[in-house]
This record gives sequence, C-alpha cells and structure tokens, in this order.
Amino acid sequence: MSNLASTYGEQGRWDEAEKLQVQTLEIRKRVSGPEHPDTLTSMGNLASIFWKQGRWDEAEKLEVQTLEIRKRVLGPEQPDTLRSMSNLASTYGEQGRWDEAEKLQVQELEICKRVSGPEHPATLTGMNNLASTYRKQGRWDEAEKLQVQELEICKRVSGPEHPDTLTSMGNLASTYREQGRWDEAEKLQVQNLEIRKRVSGPEHPATLTGMNNLASTYRKQGRWDEAEKLQVQELEICKRVSGPEHPDTLTSMGNLASTYREQGRTSRYAKEC
Repeated sequence: MSNLASTYGEQGRWDEAEKLQVQTLEIRKRVSGPEHPDTLTSMGNLASIFWKQGRWDEAEKLEVQTLEIRKRVLGPEQPDTLRSMSNLASTYGEQGRWDEAEKLQVQELEICKRVSGPEHPATLTGMNNLASTYRKQGRWDEAEKLQVQELEICKRVSGPEHPDTLTSMGNLASTYREQGRWDEAEKLQVQNLEIRKRVSGPEHPATLTGMNNLASTYRKQGRWDEAEKLQVQELEICKRVSGPEHPDTLTSMGNLASTYREQGRTSRYAKEC
C-alpha cells in the first residue's frame, strides 16, 4: 500500500497518494502502536505528501510529532532522529522561517560531527543544508565557508569525479553566481560539466543540469551566443531522450525561450513557447 502511494506521489496524484498513506498510518498505529518505527515511517511519508503540495501546517504537525517521539524513544543522536530534525528544518526553511530552520540544522550538524565525524556523508549533508539556509538569506560568507569546506572534504575522501563532489562543486558555483562572481562560478561550472560529460555521458540528467547551470551564468552576463548554444544542445538532447512533452524538455524549452525574450527576439520566443 505504501509503495503504491509513493508511485502515485511521484506522478503528482496527490489525492490518491494521501488516501493510501492515511490508511497505512491508521493501520500501523492500531496494529503496531503510535511509537513503532513503521508507524513513524508512515507519518514521515504522509508528511512528505503534504510537503510536496506546500501544505506546510499539516507537514509540520506530523514532523514535530515524529521528531518528539524519536527523540524520546531512540535518543537525540540516532540517525532516524537526525533525519526527522532535517525534515522539519526543511519545512521551516520553505516557509522562510530561517531562525527555526537554522537552529535545527546547527544542532544536527554538531551532533553529526561529534557522533559520525567531520567527513561522514551525514555530516556533509548537514553542512550543505545549513549552507543552503545561509545562501537563501544572502549570508554569502557563511554559506561559502561551509561549501568550500564540504567541497575540499569530498575531493579528499571521495575523489574529484565522485557525484557528491560534483554536487558540492555545483552548489559553490551557484553561491558565486548569485553574488555576481562570474569568473569563479564559470570556472567551477566548466570543470563540473566536463567531468560529467566524461564520466556520466553527454545525455545523463546530471550533465544536462550542468549545461543549464553554465548557460544561466552566461545569460546573466548577457553572453547570449554562449548561453543559446548550450540551451539548444540541451533541448535537442531532452527531446531525443525524454520526448517532446517530458517536464525536463518543457523546462529546457522555457529556458531557451527566456534567452530569446531577454534579447528582444520575440518571434523566436513565441515559437519556443
């Protein structure tokens, strides 16, 4: 039942997903009890359905309950407890409740460093989440400091071509780009794209994301020809691989249309739209 609900959720069939998740949660509460790990997993799944629809109050209510139970039953340093803490922080962040999000993320990161060590994947995820909260508030120095540390650890522990390293590289590039530090952003994005093409192939989703990110950096500088070249390539690949009506294809089409529009090429913009 839970697996089918997940499938519905992935298709955006929220009513059907929610109905199944509610049924699953009620059964698990009745059969296993309100504090059983399976019950808490069901609470998390239902909260996720609410979260993806922007139903913050309902998501938060379940996440607070789940976190409180896990702290009491499993302890504040158990991985599932930390995961619940991260989920609730994310819900706060999506609502712009930065102080509450930051407080939880700082706690989570400190616990991860102490329990798992500064180079553990959970610690690095915690660093990235906190850096994201800083970045969304325009607290660039704090965000950059964490992202640089995270990238250095990923390179040393996992290697320069590992997916986690490339994700860290992309995040730091975004922080540079949002500050208008174009040269630094471009340098990282070019490296990222070259590695992804070589390691994952030119048609991999992560490669296409890298193309889009670099094109965005070009576009924001008014380097229209370079932006357009990448966006046309990306769109052609999306059409060929995923089909003309796939969400990724439509997103690529919209990005290219924006590049045309920003140049005043209204006829091309209308064609892409």
